[in-house]
This record gives sequence, C-alpha cells and structure tokens, in this order.
Amino acid sequence: MPSLEMRSLREAYGRALAECGAQDPRIVALTADLGDSTRVAEFGRRFPDRYFNFGVAEANLMGVAAGMAMNGLKPFVSTFAVFAAGKPWEQIRQTIAYQRAPVRIVATHAGLTVGEDGASHQMLEDINNMRVLPGMAVVVPADAVEADRVTRWAASYDEGPVYVRLSRANFPTILDEDYRFTFGRARVLRDGGDITLMACGLMVSVCLQAADLLAADGIAAQVVNVSTIKPIDRETIAGCAARTGRVITVEEHQICGGLGSAVCEVLAETCPVPVRRIGVDDQWGQSGEAMALVAHYRLTPERVAAEARSLLAGG
Repeated sequence: MPSLEMRSLREAYGRALAECGAQDPRIVALTADLGDSTRVAEFGRRFPDRYFNFGVAEANLMGVAAGMAMNGLKPFVSTFAVFAAGKPWEQIRQTIAYQRAPVRIVATHAGLTVGEDGASHQMLEDINNMRVLPGMAVVVPADAVEADRVTRWAASYDEGPVYVRLSRANFPTILDEDYRFTFGRARVLRDGGDITLMACGLMVSVCLQAADLLAADGIAAQVVNVSTIKPIDRETIAGCAARTGRVITVEEHQICGGLGSAVCEVLAETCPVPVRRIGVDDQWGQSGEAMALVAHYRLTPERVAAEARSLLAGG
C-alpha cells in the first residue's frame, strides 16, 4: 500500500458543515467551549446568529439541541467524544433518543488518538454507549473524505438522532474524491477469498496495510469498511463471512460493545464463522503520542496480519 496523504477528519467536518449551512438556513451549530478544537468555529464565523456556545454545560447543550430539533431546526452538536457520549448520556437518552429528535452529535477527539490528553479523555466506550440507544444511528468515518460525505448526509437526515465519531489525529486518506457515502451500507474496499477484515475509522487503513502484508504470503484478504455501525449492514457482513469463512474485526475502541460485538451479533444469527476481535481489550488508555499509543495497544497492520495467519492456521 503506497504512502497516503494524512488529513484531518475534523477539518473536513468543519468545512462541510459551513458549506451545508450556506445552503440550509435551518442548520445550527452548538458546542461547549470547544468550537476551535471541533472546527465548528468556522461555521460560527460565517453564521454567528446560528452558532451557540454553551460553555462547560454539556447536559444543557443536549437538551437545547433536542428542543431546537423538535422545532424545525437542524442542530449539529460538537464536543469531545468523552463529553458527548459520556457526561450527558442521560440527557441524550431522555431528551434526544427517547423523543427521536433529529440531533446530529458529531464528536471529535475519540479513541486513543487523542494522545497526550490521556486516559481520562480517550473515549473508548462511545460506540457502545450510543448504539445501545433505540433509534440512534452510529457512523464512524474511515478518513477525511468520508467525514465530509457523512456530514453532508447528516444535514439531510431527519429520521432520528445521529452519532458521528471523529478523531483528533489526522488519518490516512484511503477514499478518492468520487466516493459516495451510503448510510447503512458497508463497503468492500478490497476483495479476497481467504479471510475478511472488517474495520471502522483509522483501522480501515490499518487493515488495508495488513492485506498487503498478507498478499506477500499469498493470502487474499477482503477488507470491509463498516462505517455505519448502526443500523449495521447485515447482508454484506453475512455475505462476506460466508465467502471467506473467517472474520477479523479491528477498531480503535473497547472490543466489548463496539464494532466487533456488533459483527458477532450479526454472524451468530446469520452465518456462524470463527471471528477474532482486535481492539482495546478491557484497558484504559494512557498519555502519549497518538500513533505511539496505537502501536502500544497493538492496533497495527503487523498484528492484524499475524492474527489472520493464526486464524487461517486454525489457531
């Protein structure tokens, strides 16, 4: 896999949100003292009358967003993932999810790649927290291109609340500018008949690199971008598993309750095959440079390739 351009998902989000705001006056942006970090400040500079900073009051932030949504506006709520999916979870449950209010919660700084902010801010449970809520859509873009497309899709999605998970660190750009996001669909990025690698977020690029390593051994790995965690694409997941007979899931998240759990739920009911989950295994994060942490927790192409070889060997 050639060296890829590293781009910011939150920059892509901020630009797309501002462009959507120019087209739809119902779009409003809300944050909790983190407009610059989440990149929604660009929206605020262009549309100051539709930009709201609530200070460090995330519960109030979510409640007001629900009220706005139920009165015809299109709120985008942005803060760090730990403050979006943790601190105000009760308000999200009661005022947003229970009401099926179409609030777009776009959380940045998720996962280990928050880096030096340390364990307290490295939200590794947010996919679990959000996907358990009835009616809550959960999307994890693989790169900046997909972050842009997901933002534009969310601006037109009014069927219920959405949680979008973004990073602080830049990710490799793996999708071309012609890419079109389809909500609820997993996308096969690389075909192969020996084993299936399913991933979301940063780990999609890791799986593509792992597929290159496996190809050198004559192993054809199929790579699937499962960017929509909920509603999950049962048909594609079951079809890929049926073709290869072995699945590895990879995520920058706790393996409990995240992508791996969601895939296992599908396959247990549709196509039982051996599955190996790679992610953070019941541990807290720690302070460190983003990619050094990814390596420390062994979320690497080499680890994925090694696990694939082991699974293929019957280990």
